[in-house]
Amino acid sequence: MQNDQELCLGTDLAGKTIILGVTGSIAAYKAAEIASSLVKMGADVHVIMTEAACRLVGSATFRALTRNPVLLDVFDEPQSGEIAHVALPEKADLMLIAPATANIIGKIANGIADDMLTTAALVARCPVLIAPAMNSRMYTNAVVIGNMDRLKNLGWNFIEPGAGWLACGEEGVGRLADLSTIVSAVVAVLHGGKKDYVGIKLLVTAGPTREPVDPVRFVSNYSSGKMGYAIAEAAAERGGIVTMVSGPTDLPDPPGVNVIRVQTAKEMLDAVIDNLLPADIIISAAAVADYRPVEKADQKLKKEQGWLRLELERTEDILRRIGEMKGSKILIGFAAETENIEENARRKLLEKNLDLVVANDVSEPGGAFGSDTNIVTLIPREGEPQNWPRMSKREIAHAILDYVITHLWEAPI
Repeated sequence: MQNDQELCLGTDLAGKTIILGVTGSIAAYKAAEIASSLVKMGADVHVIMTEAACRLVGSATFRALTRNPVLLDVFDEPQSGEIAHVALPEKADLMLIAPATANIIGKIANGIADDMLTTAALVARCPVLIAPAMNSRMYTNAVVIGNMDRLKNLGWNFIEPGAGWLACGEEGVGRLADLSTIVSAVVAVLHGGKKDYVGIKLLVTAGPTREPVDPVRFVSNYSSGKMGYAIAEAAAERGGIVTMVSGPTDLPDPPGVNVIRVQTAKEMLDAVIDNLLPADIIISAAAVADYRPVEKADQKLKKEQGWLRLELERTEDILRRIGEMKGSKILIGFAAETENIEENARRKLLEKNLDLVVANDVSEPGGAFGSDTNIVTLIPREGEPQNWPRMSKREIAHAILDYVITHLWEAPI
């Protein structure tokens, strides 16, 4: 778990009033850690719990952490003569519902106010952040998606859940976003977010590529695309004009990003070249398959006795091609290594004409493909490497953008 210094990243929430809504997801216990982190950053946190949430975690925990009464019923009046479900949302700077169940999302989306939390949510005029947590089949159900889309279209903000093992024993998307991602989202909303990329055009690549063997099999790798998607979303949040070329992933399109979806390395190269000219900054976070079958079978290859031998050939070296064509554009690459991290990354920096390479050891815990966190080393063309602690990929995305705008970007005269 990250320490508070890593989470806060030098920001504070002093003077900010936050409503934390806790619902009956199995992840309700994690809300205690969220409350604690926000309080340590100086926020005045007021917790509203649903009846179901109280079956999973006690209200006394939140009362002790926030030093404020916990609201459980629409008729609760901690301040005599004050209608809490109106007064509290009126003074709040932000409302965060974490975890948010499909039930609470559905009720709010359809204007149902039958408990303290839904009533306060519909009264609130401050920004609302919703962090869903539920079974993956519920999260991907068309009804739930429709409810979330309805709220998004009305200006409500969502913190996308993570993927992995769920409490029900299944694996999929639906895990409550990690603590640092939630705290970072709160900070971004309350501080308005940086807008230092306004007018800057970025081209980002993300995800793996798939090189077909036959109609049902392919050669690929374990990349989830999370790092590239985090960079694209962070750049858009900061005012950038972002185009992302993505290989196949299960991730939703980041808000405000023009997403071009491809499958193979050749398709990714073609899309990158088509969109290269207007780009000021290219960030290549995709994990492109290095090899593809020389021939693709038209029909599914049947299982036979003995060995099956595939003849492979090199795929297009997209990063090298960009390096040859980039001119004065800023080009950033990623190096996923398992040994001699800095040496191999620096070789890649020079061979492919990069301005910056972000290296990570994918054999280290917390740095592997598919993780929500990473441990990276920033290696610039000039200057000393920067070794960063384990952070969420969202935090790393913003830190990379901070470095680029501070050390590499020179605005056109």
